[in-house]
Amino acid sequence: MLFAVTGLLGCSVEASDGRVGVVKDFLFDDEGWRIRWMEVDAVGWLSGRKVLIHPSAIEPLDVSEPSNRLPMMSGQQKPVVSVRLTKQQIQAGPATPEDAPVTKQVEVRLYEYFGWDPAWGASYFRARVISKPTPPSQAGDGGADPDLMSAASVKGYHVHATDGDLGHIENLLGDDANWDIRYLVIATRNWLPGKHVQMAPFAVTGVDAAERRVDLKVTREQVKSAPEWDPIAIAGQAAEQSLHRHFGWPGYGW
Repeated sequence: MLFAVTGLLGCSVEASDGRVGVVKDFLFDDEGWRIRWMEVDAVGWLSGRKVLIHPSAIEPLDVSEPSNRLPMMSGQQKPVVSVRLTKQQIQAGPATPEDAPVTKQVEVRLYEYFGWDPAWGASYFRARVISKPTPPSQAGDGGADPDLMSAASVKGYHVHATDGDLGHIENLLGDDANWDIRYLVIATRNWLPGKHVQMAPFAVTGVDAAERRVDLKVTREQVKSAPEWDPIAIAGQAAEQSLHRHFGWPGYGW
């Protein structure tokens, strides 16, 4: 199921034996476009700690979204995010200070403690093959993992076609089966008033976090003539296939 990623921010997170906190952010890999971590704000329970949960431990989203919009697109619905963990497991896991960066060493400790597979999940993009995690002694702790990006902070990034500005990222659409980023929702109101388009990461040629910029291998004319953004239809495979045919992108296992 496709859903609006930032629409989950602030949703309650429940372990099998009680509430953990609320969704603070999602960290994804901008090469493989896979969501690698859900960051949970556990204030009031594990204050001062960064709580990271791998998507393989997240239950399929249970939403009763009306049929007239894509799940969580409106920001009105706040479903519960359930995880296949107990509060005791989370509390006993590797402790990382809340203000500490997510380094490769932090990730390795989490993979090893919980038995999570770092290669879990499908990727249709430029993902590196990960066979097994690097031992903590070799992982290093010199800074944040440069491959990780924040879903919360990428909102507002400027988007550029090969021949000019397109607009800015308004949301990300994810798939709750593989927890990958399927589309960037782009507001083009600076030059196409009222139009939104969705771009698959197949079109991304570069992401510059310092400049808050994403470059795409598409032209403004291709975007202008693309199928109109429809948050109802895009939830169906036919609309996705039409969009991919327009830009010449591969499908998602169709």
